[in-house]
This record gives sequence, structure tokens and C-alpha cells, in this order.
Amino acid sequence: MITGPLKTKVDAIWDAFWSGGIANPLEVMEQITYLLFIRRLDDLHTAKENRANRTGEEIEAPVFPPGDDETGAPYDGLRWSRFKNTEPGEMFATVSQRVFPFLRVLGGDGSTYSQHMRDARFTIPTPALLGRVVDMLDDLPMEGRDTKGDVYEYMLSKIASAGQNGQFRTPRHIISLMVAMTAPGPDDEICDPACGTGGFLVACGEHVRREHPNIQHEEHARKHFHNTMFHGFDFDSTMLRIGSMNMLLHGVEQPDIRYRDSLSEGAGEEEGLYSLVLANPPFAGSLDYETTAQNLLRVVKTKKTELLFLALFLRLLKPGGRAAVIVADGVLFGSSKAHKELRRILVEDQKLDAVVKLPSGVFKPYAGVSTAILFFTKTESGGTDQVWFYDVTADGWSLDDKRTPLLDTEKLEAVPVGPFSADDHAKNNLPDVLARWAARDGTERERSRTDQSFCVSKNNIVAEGYDLSLNRYKEIDYEEIEHRPPLEIIADIERLEDEIQAGMEELKGLVG
Repeated sequence: MITGPLKTKVDAIWDAFWSGGIANPLEVMEQITYLLFIRRLDDLHTAKENRANRTGEEIEAPVFPPGDDETGAPYDGLRWSRFKNTEPGEMFATVSQRVFPFLRVLGGDGSTYSQHMRDARFTIPTPALLGRVVDMLDDLPMEGRDTKGDVYEYMLSKIASAGQNGQFRTPRHIISLMVAMTAPGPDDEICDPACGTGGFLVACGEHVRREHPNIQHEEHARKHFHNTMFHGFDFDSTMLRIGSMNMLLHGVEQPDIRYRDSLSEGAGEEEGLYSLVLANPPFAGSLDYETTAQNLLRVVKTKKTELLFLALFLRLLKPGGRAAVIVADGVLFGSSKAHKELRRILVEDQKLDAVVKLPSGVFKPYAGVSTAILFFTKTESGGTDQVWFYDVTADGWSLDDKRTPLLDTEKLEAVPVGPFSADDHAKNNLPDVLARWAARDGTERERSRTDQSFCVSKNNIVAEGYDLSLNRYKEIDYEEIEHRPPLEIIADIERLEDEIQAGMEELKGLVG
């Protein structure tokens, strides 16, 4: 968790950009990302220098080559530790005319991030602003993985708070819940086909590190973690850069973050490669049949992106693979042929595990759409028996446009720190979701449909035309009201009137 003084430093960097003439929060984030990457390159080169000094050998694959670049100046001058000490005018010339052209042809650091630098643009307008920002970034402690990750996460939260860019960010506590429920392990291959800033992948990495601490001590497991565990696709180059940096600062050196329109005709070659898919795909979009992958249209004939993404997830998963995806409520009960067919596939051909209904305010202030999380397992042979439903009515934050926290920070996650009371549950259902999910094959099957969570049999869902909306199955526990004949009620009223009259007469006697 980012501390107060560190938060103040990050806020000051953003304020410097705004006062310096860059008001687009996504552009601010992009320029910060470039500069942090330049600083990271210098750290990598320094580590290689230190290693060479200890062994007495040449620097292996130096980030900054010996000799001069095409301007005739030494590559050594492109290092953060060198240009940060120059005066602003000289620094501005170095970064704009030499560092950024170097980044655009860079491949030496070995990360996928370097692949996303080919169209890197330097848009900081003045030497004074660059000097201020470099000084402030240099003052940020970026040594430990946790600190680096927390700093970058806080910066990303400022994109969301800016309004128009909030669509790129799923609330962190909702991501944490989905990751905890799917419990990624050291052998998983994890994919988010609409990865944005990489929130799901980052959360999976942190979960695996926390639950499987030995992963960094075993060579095979460590290599898998850094090179082949995490896969993310997006068709926004800025998001790819930011998502890659997010992974790098959270300690994943070589994530597979690639440019791809996941629904397009040219992106359908990957099938059965991943054991876990987590995603919050775009809602309410539509595509032309001509540009959509035909293998997806063979699953479900539709132009709607929310349905096509579900078909894509099924294609990407290997048998036995599992998925947790956020969908608009319309996917659960839509009456079109495509809606019904996709739900039929999930129930009949695969194993539908759960439907977790979220409050409609979860994505405010950017959208008020009602959503749910679908959990399913790819089997290609059915397996749906009982589907677990949970009606989340509170997620720890106010459900208005302000989205202010209702509890202390340590009680806002799916796994709270310390005791959690009934009053806390009324404000944050997520710990209860996780606890009851673990009992979905046991005691949860005995719960009444008037409860907050319950199970529904496959036969019941089939009988309802594969409708997956929670309200279709939830029952309301009405309080029993005694019904009495009207004459009895009238007699009681008359008797009460007589008692009141007698009391009044007695009172008059006492007064008289």
C-alpha cells in the first residue's frame, strides 16, 4: 500500500504535468512510463557493469553499447544517471533527439516492453517541465518490487479518476475477488484477451507469489513465471506499453503482451493454449461479419462483442481450463437466438460453475450498467450439475458516482485483515462471496433461494430456457400476515372504543 509521503510525491509529478501543459491523463501516464523505462534501462546496465567488475570480464550484452551513436556522441550519455545531472536545456536535447530515437530501435533489454517502443513519442513540451519531472521521478524509491508496483498502481488509479479513461480499469477489489476465486497456480498459463493496463495479470502474479513462495527458487517454475505464464492482448498501443510496464514493475520480466484485435479474422489461430482466462471485455459493441473471425461466428452467429468474446474465451481455453469473466446483465437473459445458444453451450457442452451478480454501481462514475461475473470450466462434454448464484449488494464502496470507501482499507478486499463483523459484511460482501464459493459443493447446496447465495440445478435452468439472471431463481421471504374475518376486526374496534370511553369516564370522576 502506497504511503502518504510517497502518494504526495506522485501527486506532485501529476500536478507538474498539468501545470506544464499536458492535461490528458493518458498522455501523462504514457510519458511517465517512457521515463521510468529509461531509468530501468540504466539500472539494468549498472547491474551488468557490477557483474562484469566482479568477474573481471566484459559486460555481457550491454544495454548502452560502447562507442558513439549516429550523432557522434557516446551512448553512455543516454543513461538516466548521466543526463539527469545536466541542465534542463541540454537534458531536453539529449532526451528528445537521442534517447527516444534510441528507444525506438531498442531490443537489447530482452523484454516485450521494448517491442512496444517502436512508436514512442516524446511530448513533454519544455526543458523546464522535463527537468522537474526527471528530478521528481528520480526521488521515487523504485528498488523493491512491492514499492515499484504500488507506485505504478497508484499512478494508474489516476487514469481512472480522470473520467474518460476509466473504461481501461476494472476496480482492483473486483479483480482481487476473481483471482482469489480462480486461485491461479504455478503451472497455469493465464490469458486476458482484452488486457488494458494488465490489472488481471498483475493480480494473478501477486497471488502466485504469495500462495506459492517457492516459485522463485525452482528454475523451471521461475522461468515459466517470467516467460510463459502471462499473456495479454490489446489493440491500443498505449495500453500495451502501460500494461507491459505494469507487469515489469510487479516483477515479471518477460510477459507476453501483444498487439492483437482478439475478435478479428487474423487472430483466431490460438486454440486450447491457456488454462485460465480472466477478463472484463468491452460491452455493447458490434462488429461486421466480414472482419470477425469465422471460427467464432461458427460458435455463435452474432455481431455483439460481449457474446463473441465469450466464444473466444471458450476457444482459447484448453480442456479443463477455467474462466472468470465480467459480462453485462443482458448476456444472462437476452432473448436473441445468439444469446440463448451461447448460454446453452455453457450449460450443456461446458461446465457452468457460478453466476455472481454485482451491484449496478461497481463501474460508476463511468457506467451504471448492471454486470455479473461468470465462472465456467471448458470440458467439451458437459458437467453442469448445480450452478451457484450470489447476489452481491455491497462491495465496500458507495454505489454513487463518488465511490467513496465505506470501511477501513484493510477491510475493503476479498480477504480482509483482522476480524470481520456482520456490520462489515453489510458494507462489503466480497469476503462472504469467497468463503461461500469454497463451500459451493457442500453446505451451499442446502441454502434456501431466499438467501444471498444458493444453488440451482441444471434441470431447473434448462426448464427456464437457459436464463441465468439471478432474479429468475431468487425467492423473496415475505412476512406472514394474519388474515382475520372483517366481523372479528370490527368487534375488536368496538371493544377498544368501549374501553377508551370507560377510561374517559373514570378520568372525569377522578378530576371531579
